[in-house]
Amino acid sequence: MKPPVSIIIINYNTRHLLKTCIESLLAQSCRDLEIIFIDNYSIDQSCRYVRENFPALTAVCNGKNLGYAAAANQGIGMSKGEYVMIINPDIIFEPDYVEKCVAKMKEDSQIAAICGKIYKYDFAENKKTDVIDTVGLFCFRNRRVIDEGQGVKDTGQFNEPHEVFGVSGACPLYRRSALEDAKVFEEYLDADFFMYKEDVDLSWRLRIFGWKCFYLPSAVGYHGRGTGALKRFSHVEVMKNRAGLSRFTKYYSYKNQRLMQIKNEFARGFLHDFFPIIWKEILIKGYIVFREPYLFKALFQMLSQTPRALKKRKYIMSRARVSWREMEKWLSNKKTAHN
Repeated sequence: MKPPVSIIIINYNTRHLLKTCIESLLAQSCRDLEIIFIDNYSIDQSCRYVRENFPALTAVCNGKNLGYAAAANQGIGMSKGEYVMIINPDIIFEPDYVEKCVAKMKEDSQIAAICGKIYKYDFAENKKTDVIDTVGLFCFRNRRVIDEGQGVKDTGQFNEPHEVFGVSGACPLYRRSALEDAKVFEEYLDADFFMYKEDVDLSWRLRIFGWKCFYLPSAVGYHGRGTGALKRFSHVEVMKNRAGLSRFTKYYSYKNQRLMQIKNEFARGFLHDFFPIIWKEILIKGYIVFREPYLFKALFQMLSQTPRALKKRKYIMSRARVSWREMEKWLSNKKTAHN
């Protein structure tokens, strides 16, 4: 019999996090799980550790770093579950997390992706916190996408289940039929992205194809997040916390944000929000010139990948099941729920 849920762990040199992550999966009340471990050529003996300590898992040790998106595609292709979860090793779940998410998805066959209330986990102190990591993705009119609630203390303001623009890539649970429907040229996640923003890109595409993304606060998990749970709601907060991000993170985030918009933006939606989008681009270009000129390399790589992005765009738009006005509900928000 096929397992109802397949869980794919994407790993790269995070052996120190694997024990807590895998044990939280093995402790799930939803017992019939398929767990697939994909290692992207780690040098810290991660694969050996998993094979020796968790032999029941399917462990794949890649001979090179394929990137997060390609490794996720690899795992999805191997998996058999009706539902597929892709997680980072710095995730810890409460025992009923998977069961609650699956139950909600069974209630509504149009939910393609779901996430619970994810808190920040303090691995340095080995303790849970009450600071939000993500309660779903939120998109501003200028197409800047954030993890809603990130860095905010939970006081009950995120206790209502509701639809969201999309779900974070930290631990999304997807409906397999939705993933199959959203494939573009045999890819579930865009391998050109390598890593960062591939979760936003997939959520956007699912929305274009008429699927729902949902936030379920009764399902609780914890995320270590290497960049930290940072407030990025205002321009001031973005600037203040940007220094804490690596060049690697900023490089791929910048490149992939533009590729994502090329692929998924409705022409009329772009015209509707033209000034906020263009003003953001002007501000970013100016910032790059004076503060982060190395990001021009990311711009050049983005331009080299644009022809493929345009081919993907043509395919996506030919299969769109919602109008640009329906998408504006998710793309033209001015305030986040935490305000």
